[in-house]
Amino acid sequence: MALDGIFLQTVKKELLLLVGGRVDKVYQPARDELILSIRTKEGSYKLLMNSSAGDARVHITEAQIENPKTPPMFCMLMRKRLVSGRLAEIRQDGFERILYFVFECVNELGDPCRLTLACEIMGRCSNIVLIGGDGKIVDCIKRVTPDVSSVRPVLPGMVYKAPPRPERLSIFGFDRVRLEQILAKNKGKPLAKGIVSAFEGTSPLFAREAESFCGRGEERRCGELTEDDMDRLCFYLKKTAGEISEGRNNFTVIKTREGILKDFCFTDISQYGSLMISCPQRSACETLDMFYVSRDADSRRRQKAADLFKLISNLTDRISRRVANQRQELAECAQRDRLKLCGDLIMANLYCLQKGQTSALLDNYYLEDCPKVEVTLDAGLTPAQNAQRYYAEYRKADTAEKKLTALIADGERELEYIDSVFDSLTRASDEDEIEALREELSQEGYIRRKNKGKAVGAFKPLHFVSDTGFDIYVGRNNRQNDKLTTKDSEKSDIWLHTHNIAGSHVIISCKGKNPDDETIALAARLAAYHSKAKGSSQVPVDYTFVKNVRKPSGARPGMVVFTNNKTLYVTPDEEEILRLKARK
Repeated sequence: MALDGIFLQTVKKELLLLVGGRVDKVYQPARDELILSIRTKEGSYKLLMNSSAGDARVHITEAQIENPKTPPMFCMLMRKRLVSGRLAEIRQDGFERILYFVFECVNELGDPCRLTLACEIMGRCSNIVLIGGDGKIVDCIKRVTPDVSSVRPVLPGMVYKAPPRPERLSIFGFDRVRLEQILAKNKGKPLAKGIVSAFEGTSPLFAREAESFCGRGEERRCGELTEDDMDRLCFYLKKTAGEISEGRNNFTVIKTREGILKDFCFTDISQYGSLMISCPQRSACETLDMFYVSRDADSRRRQKAADLFKLISNLTDRISRRVANQRQELAECAQRDRLKLCGDLIMANLYCLQKGQTSALLDNYYLEDCPKVEVTLDAGLTPAQNAQRYYAEYRKADTAEKKLTALIADGERELEYIDSVFDSLTRASDEDEIEALREELSQEGYIRRKNKGKAVGAFKPLHFVSDTGFDIYVGRNNRQNDKLTTKDSEKSDIWLHTHNIAGSHVIISCKGKNPDDETIALAARLAAYHSKAKGSSQVPVDYTFVKNVRKPSGARPGMVVFTNNKTLYVTPDEEEILRLKARK
């Protein structure tokens, strides 16, 4: 992630409002996470410090984080040493990824003392270290023994030493000649890597943005820059440094078109073009809080959905195999007419057949030329008994064909239903939607739930408004589709759904008016976007009046039949959908 030294300096500036405040409470909600509640004249703030490898950070948070019932030993030590202590100073050495929080406290004897809490943001080596006034380590949230790191062990009682700090340039004032010399030493490497090695506190994301600006979107390499390239690079670096110095940062969170959070930065990011979406933020702490809280929520949502994806996949495989076997059995039943023919021919030739025969060539009097037909016989049965055996097998095959036809149709409808649940799950945006799908599968008998847990809160269908003012509603799952179509809509409203493709029910609320063609086309694109055909073009979408849609008795959730429909072929436009969502 892009929590580099420069970003950390912007965080430090925002944290200065905590200076002078006192530590009110200390929590340790996770093994690598610490929260200090600091009370100032302006109010109370929660200062979050995280030292895990992938989430290391420090910032003010507004998230509600659940704490363990029994506090860990490090948390107890921090409460003993820091509670009621006054935050006197926040320090950062250059653009190192370490913030030092200096507290004025009182020791066990009542004497004043100074304690420093070092929050090290260094990937796998991140740590939170409490340092005494004598410079020795009191304790740390992650103890690093010599076996783990012979270069820099971190243990209580040892003298605290900051990580080695190589000499590098600063974007807040650098010599162009010196920069050219450093880049020349990295000749042949991508310019972004050269920028990271040349400047202190720069992340690969910012370095790639600088390279993109320098090369006008094209790749550049160290030692191969033209004079114009160097002018553009130096201009971009100085412009960004000026914005940071003047407090005009453009904090940005980057996410994919599908909404997956990817990165963040203290300036605008344009290197991805239309492949990524930029979300501006107001401050550094808000950026970090939004990014990590949302990412953790997405992670929990994916974990909750993982078992459902596996269940649905297994259900699909099992039902598909069952239907395939039934189709094979049905194909075998196609020979039932020959069984009846053999029985008839035996009965017509009883006079010339005897017990003990294993086969007989009999005339097929059903055809004009009466061709010979070889009929297999059971030597242990009389001719009449052989005929009855053929008739019994014929009746069995005839009954099996009727049953199998019905079973195959049920299996295909079940596959269609499971496919619709899978489609809803792929588009579930929060935990409530996932829980609603879990509840639906439970009610349909696919999941056995011993503990029901808390009831799933009701959530509304997606709502969009066309340019001409018509309300358009999109169901989020099968049960909501049923409610939207059969209960919440009027008979004169227009219903839309992708043709033979799993997706959401879409309703245009007409309110006695006739929607224009563009509104119908927009609703069709919404139906295509909220279906399995989201990434396809020329998607067929059926539409008709709600009065022509009905739900058959005993049908599964979301399953309806309709008549008097028309079909539109549309291509879903994700940018249009995002624009409609932002307009609400």
